[in-house]
Amino acid sequence: MKTTTNPRVSKRQFISRVATRSGLPVRVVNKVYESLRGELRGAVSRGETVVLTSFGRFYRQDHKGHKVRFGKSEVDDYVVLKFSASSSFNRRLGGDKNEISPETYGMIEDADEFENVIEDRELQAAS
Repeated sequence: MKTTTNPRVSKRQFISRVATRSGLPVRVVNKVYESLRGELRGAVSRGETVVLTSFGRFYRQDHKGHKVRFGKSEVDDYVVLKFSASSSFNRRLGGDKNEISPETYGMIEDADEFENVIEDRELQAAS
């Protein structure tokens, strides 16, 4: 495993890349980005889990406050946004489709379909 520092992509660079890939104007992509971010924040703030099939899920994790070890102050209860990437997304991080044998790729597609069914059942149970 490499331990090199990966370069960061700024919001502006990310939006520019999405605009180029999609063929949409940067202003449109920026508006969609801001809308997605706002909706995600709102849904998670309400305690909802946002599941983006074949990408991952966003959810809130509540933390209890605690006393600071070396001091007399306390940390109040707080909430953290968590993200859990789907297994299909994680598998695709390591390489592209051409590097995988057809048999293995078929098994991955089957696993992805199974994962989608499970996520749909979890969403229905939560509703």
